[in-house]
Amino acid sequence: MNVSVVKTPLVVNGDSLTSVISKSIDSLTEKSVLVIASKIVSFCEGRLVPKIANSKEERQEIVKRETDYYVEPHFSQYRIMLTRHMGKLMIDAGVDVSNADNKYALLPKDPQKTVNDVWEFLKEHYKVASVGVIMVDSFPSLPLVWGTVGMPLSYCGFVNLSDYKGKKDLYGWEMHFPIINKAQGMAAAAGLEMGEGDEQTPLAIVTGVKKLEFVDRVPTEKEIKAERVKLKDDLFAPFLTAVEWKKGRR
Repeated sequence: MNVSVVKTPLVVNGDSLTSVISKSIDSLTEKSVLVIASKIVSFCEGRLVPKIANSKEERQEIVKRETDYYVEPHFSQYRIMLTRHMGKLMIDAGVDVSNADNKYALLPKDPQKTVNDVWEFLKEHYKVASVGVIMVDSFPSLPLVWGTVGMPLSYCGFVNLSDYKGKKDLYGWEMHFPIINKAQGMAAAAGLEMGEGDEQTPLAIVTGVKKLEFVDRVPTEKEIKAERVKLKDDLFAPFLTAVEWKKGRR
């Protein structure tokens, strides 16, 4: 797998996402996957909220408004809110202040629709038949691990999950859990190269992914639903179900 980052002009509130892409990328080869940082999508959609009090309490109220479920911040020594947003476990529902022009940056409104539209644009603009798109956000930490990792919010143009359940390993042992999430792997690799600071490389092109099956359609509702994991079915269910989740206002 190869990852090439793309430097773009500074994206400002209200820019056109497709214009940013076309001005920054001259050409795309077949079987490329374009990874887009969610932050520039938020700028293009105008998903920025001015700071008024510039306080943790103000940010927490925005999080409660944005998310589906949350855990009160007083449970965390960092005063962050564990949230379930867009079917994913997140910190503060993705509400961010870094690289946000001194505002609160909210996640894009509909990540799936955005990547679907970008996928259509790439096929038409670059005349490619097989191409993928991923929108990625930075997840601040995995359990018991320091550091950020790229997390896909949505994808389009390829089959994402490869299920190994019921298959045999090298020694004939039947596997029960392994599912390869290809968007997750590419998002993590791209996020590593794109950076978190002032690199100004919110786009990346991934090529050479083994066994990546490209499809000429957007993900089906069944495929999108398969990405969602119920709390009771999650491997971390003993922890996730032990806290008091409160309903957000989203």
